[in-house]
Amino acid sequence: MSTANRATRRGLVFGGGGVLGGTWAVGALKAWSEATGLDPQEVDVIVGTSAGSVLGALVACGVTTDELITHYKDEQVSTGPLAGYEWDPERATGGHRPGVPRLRGPGSPALIRSGLRNIRGLPATALLSAFLPEGGRSLERVGHLIDAVTPFGEWSAHENLWVVAMDYTDGHRVVFGRPGAPVAPLASAVMASCAIPGWFQPVEIDGRMYVDGGAISATSVDVVAHAGLDEVYVIAPMVSFDLDEPTSLSARLERQWRRQVTKTCREEMAVVRSTGTAVYALGPGPEDLEAIGSNLMDASRRRLVLDTSLRTSSQAWEREFSAQLAG
Repeated sequence: MSTANRATRRGLVFGGGGVLGGTWAVGALKAWSEATGLDPQEVDVIVGTSAGSVLGALVACGVTTDELITHYKDEQVSTGPLAGYEWDPERATGGHRPGVPRLRGPGSPALIRSGLRNIRGLPATALLSAFLPEGGRSLERVGHLIDAVTPFGEWSAHENLWVVAMDYTDGHRVVFGRPGAPVAPLASAVMASCAIPGWFQPVEIDGRMYVDGGAISATSVDVVAHAGLDEVYVIAPMVSFDLDEPTSLSARLERQWRRQVTKTCREEMAVVRSTGTAVYALGPGPEDLEAIGSNLMDASRRRLVLDTSLRTSSQAWEREFSAQLAG
């Protein structure tokens, strides 16, 4: 359908990527807003997975990009929904190590049984998550953050904020906030979306257990395939179209995993493009990856990661827009 006689419908997709991925995404979002002249709160659909669900929820609840930068620099915000709110990411996530798991067997025997019956129908990461022990850390403080910016009942004022999690019983993807999805308070949905298996405790919503949506996909771009959008912008901390060459074993292993996530994201974007929607995507480049390191939960590097992203993302968006126009 031509957009000549109607407003262009747009979507923003925030992928997962831990504490540092979410921090990088704030810089990428600021650069996106400056490059396009668009207000992220005015897009038609906002999708968030894992750490991206926190950022998506804050945007949907009216936190501006400048306020996000102040917040992610661990400084006190003086305006907007976060005014006066004190935030300690180290306390909120329990540190940069997973802590002692609850050693009571695998996290989800039901998902193991379901996955083995349908072994080709689940991503390997979803099935693997079932075998991990239940995480010992809580996301309660993340829930408090979301409650603090949710003035309109139990969900965002934005009518199309979609939060992606995985049902820990059968491994299917759940998009909270989308029509037909289970009803949940926004704080619970975000905690569920962030509940890394083996690291954080699963989140119970209406009698069912949910974990990190990244167990199915770090980006879930394809959930917007039939949302009637003209343009989709993807900010994906775990996706890199230009990798560095680290020397440490841990970083090399992380880059191997990043290659697989990038491949999956490309496939999801192809699904969306097949419906006639233009898709633009940005992930961390070599400078960003050097700043991030190999531990995405290391909150001590947040300032470095944000400053680097604010510097690199503007040119990265320009290259992405030029490449899409040329291609």
